[in-house]
Amino acid sequence: MIPAKIDPISITPKREKGVESILAWFDQHKQSFYILGSSYLRNQKQVEEVFFRSILKVHRELLRFKNESSFETWVTSIFIHTCRELSYDRSLQVSEGSELRPDLFKALDQLKEDEKEAMVLTYVKGISQEEAANLLQVSVEKLKELLFSGIQSLRKEMGYGSHIGGCKEYHKEYIDYLGRTLERSKKIELEIHIYHCQDCQEDLATFQDVMLTMLNLTEKVEDYHVPFDFMENVQAMLADKDKHRQLKNKKHKRMGMVFASIFALLVSVEVFTGAFTNLYYTWTEEDHELRAYLQQDMSERLNLEAESNGVKIKIKSVIADDFQTLVFYEIEDTDEDNQYLMNYDEGVSVENQYEIMSRTANPRYDAPDLTTDVNNKEKTVYQGKISLLPLSKEKGTIKLKITKLIKLIRDSSDRNRLRVSDNMEYKTGEWNFEIPVTKQRSVQYALDIEKEVEGIPVRFDKLTIAPTATILQYSIKNDQLKKRIDALNFDHLEVNNKKLKPDLYGGSFLNPIQDMNMTTFQTNFGPLFGEEPKEVNVQLQSINLTIEDRKTIELDAAKKYPQSFEYAGSTISIDKLEVGASTNMVISNHKVKNRAYESLQFDIIGENDNHPDSIEMESEGVLIDKNGVVYDMNVTPFSYEEIEQPRYFVTVQRMKLQSNNTGKKMIPKRMEIDGYNTTKYLDDVVKISLE
Repeated sequence: MIPAKIDPISITPKREKGVESILAWFDQHKQSFYILGSSYLRNQKQVEEVFFRSILKVHRELLRFKNESSFETWVTSIFIHTCRELSYDRSLQVSEGSELRPDLFKALDQLKEDEKEAMVLTYVKGISQEEAANLLQVSVEKLKELLFSGIQSLRKEMGYGSHIGGCKEYHKEYIDYLGRTLERSKKIELEIHIYHCQDCQEDLATFQDVMLTMLNLTEKVEDYHVPFDFMENVQAMLADKDKHRQLKNKKHKRMGMVFASIFALLVSVEVFTGAFTNLYYTWTEEDHELRAYLQQDMSERLNLEAESNGVKIKIKSVIADDFQTLVFYEIEDTDEDNQYLMNYDEGVSVENQYEIMSRTANPRYDAPDLTTDVNNKEKTVYQGKISLLPLSKEKGTIKLKITKLIKLIRDSSDRNRLRVSDNMEYKTGEWNFEIPVTKQRSVQYALDIEKEVEGIPVRFDKLTIAPTATILQYSIKNDQLKKRIDALNFDHLEVNNKKLKPDLYGGSFLNPIQDMNMTTFQTNFGPLFGEEPKEVNVQLQSINLTIEDRKTIELDAAKKYPQSFEYAGSTISIDKLEVGASTNMVISNHKVKNRAYESLQFDIIGENDNHPDSIEMESEGVLIDKNGVVYDMNVTPFSYEEIEQPRYFVTVQRMKLQSNNTGKKMIPKRMEIDGYNTTKYLDDVVKISLE
């Protein structure tokens, strides 16, 4: 079993070295996190994407980490959340071929999602029930219920049946008893009862068989090796992300003296009223987000100032709704040429938080924007915002206390690029503000509109319009065995002739409480300003589908290769099948035009129905945009962000299969295809009346 504890590493070096240090930490712990990611996802590219996103999130939120839990536990919570996002949102084309996962994961795939998570964390990753419960945000008792129901489901799969004949009042003790964590008095009581109760004896015996099977399979999981190029691929993704960010960091030309002259002229003729308000804020407010709130009269200028230790802080404005309270600020170093930013919980606190703010909401975090023109133009001024908890009252006064600011520096390779200083330098002082604030209303519209997408019911449940976000909640009914929607992707919402683009990373999977037959999601769109909408047009973009289409291909290493077979309207070639100390197998299909599948989901089965003990996999593929233009990732230079709705087609898969038994070769006997992944473009528009 994977050890529950890993040698602690100080958080200080990670803060000092940034993404590179976090990448190195993940490299040290890649085995356990690769296994955890593989329990959610089915192929290497998706697990690479999870590592990539998790590293960025850890780096972005590192300043919020506190030593209330271990660094590994904190990272694991981020990693699990990212796995959930990707397992339910495959809008990014990362489905590059099916990994051959251990039998344990295939068995666990039969469970409900929360049961599976509980089983993986407790029995595969091997952490304590308390830690697992904390990561899953449930009570320890709830975790035990999930473990119990998960084992019961596996018990059924193993042929013991689903009926439990033992005494119900002792069911809750099974998990702790078999895990040897049941307190002594209860253990004695249970053992006395079992001695006299045949039904409980049988129940406990079958539960023990399931747990022993789990442990045996878990031991094999430890040999589930990370592919040799895995971390190199993750590192390349991070490097590519950094390259794109630098390209976006170009400064835009600013308006000059002509506009200053026009402004003076307009003021002199007293037209500073009505429609000119929008024009006024366009010229006088450089922060685009704050400017929009001011123009729509959702906020007002405050310009509260406090100065300490040579640094002046100005609270420019505040906007509050049911989701968060945004405070826009400006920090100026009046003594030296430095720039500083605020970070909530790092020297920034609300002294009357329990009186004025929600105790049930979770704080939201937005990464500071270090690329804006104003922050790169002024070498002593930084403009930004922080998100505080939403108000529990309609209005009040926030008592904001600031004692520490984080220093920013210019990147040595790019003087226009700001970043947090390597050694986490701070500026201390005391800046106190009393900020008057009124909560802006959010409007919720119950929809209950159902539409079939590819024959699968999709229900639009609720639309929430708040000053800081527009949120669409919807549910998908995936009770068909042959086809299911993995992700529903939106192009935009059109409201009052304004198109709101979706936040690519703002969607989430929601626990389907009200209807167990539907899986509920929500997608966040940009904020909506202006008059209340009467109709919303939801422009669908595409769906990611999993199609079940089973086929068995017999394999014979004695034959001469290549050999080919037909599947899903395509001819697939087995280019190589060589058996040796390690078995090398290559499959390919370079004809991607009008191809039904993007990637296959398959297993390789050996003699006596054995699976390979370890596998290394490499894949090649091409991107095809919506218009059919092909981009060869190894040949054609391109910008991924500029490709219109790309689909990723796997063209070649190379596999190295091994058996851990000394002298025993892995001899493939058949290839079992379960189905495939594909994307379907949509032009559907869902019209929603809000009247």
